[in-house]
Amino acid sequence: MAKGQIITFQGHENFRLRLILSTLAGKPIKIEKIRSHELNPGLKDYEVSFLRLLEKVTNGSVIEISYTGTTVIYRPGIIIGGVITHDCPVSKPVGYFIEYMLFLAPFSKEKFSIVFKGLTSSKEDVGVDLLKWGFLPVMENFGVRECSIHTLKRGSPPLGGGEVHLLCNSLIPQPITIHALEINKISSIRGIAYCTRVSPSIVNRIVSSVRDVLRNTIGCEVNITTDVWRGETSGKSPGFGLTLFSESKKGKNWRYCIEDIGLARETPEDIGEATSYKFLELLENSGVIGRNQLPLALTYMTIGKEDIGRLKIHKSQIDAKLVTMLRDIKSVFNTQFLFKPSPDDAEEDYLVATVKGVGFTNTSKKVA
Repeated sequence: MAKGQIITFQGHENFRLRLILSTLAGKPIKIEKIRSHELNPGLKDYEVSFLRLLEKVTNGSVIEISYTGTTVIYRPGIIIGGVITHDCPVSKPVGYFIEYMLFLAPFSKEKFSIVFKGLTSSKEDVGVDLLKWGFLPVMENFGVRECSIHTLKRGSPPLGGGEVHLLCNSLIPQPITIHALEINKISSIRGIAYCTRVSPSIVNRIVSSVRDVLRNTIGCEVNITTDVWRGETSGKSPGFGLTLFSESKKGKNWRYCIEDIGLARETPEDIGEATSYKFLELLENSGVIGRNQLPLALTYMTIGKEDIGRLKIHKSQIDAKLVTMLRDIKSVFNTQFLFKPSPDDAEEDYLVATVKGVGFTNTSKKVA
């Protein structure tokens, strides 16, 4: 790509990832035809909010939005982090914003300390607990040791009222190169059943329905923690939800993680049972990590040092969204992943994703 040339994307898919890749690479991008054929064309309120958040955590970024909102030009600045408060619209949970801040936080000039206000969970996007128990261990395996997510207030849909504090003290020059080819044996299944502004008996009903499904998992201890929120810290709406994640005793702790929340006409038993079965399905159709954690891991592998990184994935994890993501990575970083069959003949359902890191260096960090 010639210097100054803008990389062009079309459509609203992968909106956040494209902005994040652009920021990490320091290359300007243009996203056009954003919902141009819909009745309400252009950016949604949560996408505009994400752009404003990017403005806060970077210095020198220039964002141009067309009159109709269907085209965005983004010229990234340097990642500076800092102490920030961000009010999220109730159309998306805070996880929508935190998820992609985790891509940037370790490569900042200053530590990230952001308080997000809004919904703490939803059906469509990642919730706070999944980020805490599923995403932070992935970052740890890439060398980001000190990153934490604290729930100050729970905020259930539709009114929210939650507060979450993202704190990243690890500032590293680049992620370490990984060779994750062994799928760890799960020693226990853990989880958190929570509720806000409803009877505490709700979480007990969730726990008993989870145990009914998972008690047949031989050799696996099942331990679900109940988390009841009352008073001012329980947000503005009643609600309940469940997060399940795995633990391993040996090797690096790559956790599998899944979650769900209850909406109108859904009972605690429905949530407990459905989430448990989805969790078992996730275990069966995952490589080293689950599908929801792949974008973070593959991005970290791409921006690692100029060495070959490898990650075992399941064939069923390759879907249209992942292919789009890999194409976006190629467009921005001019590198691509190679997928080879697993060297073990007994593992015909698995592939090894291989990539050579681009040698990204955290230029924002102060020179010691």
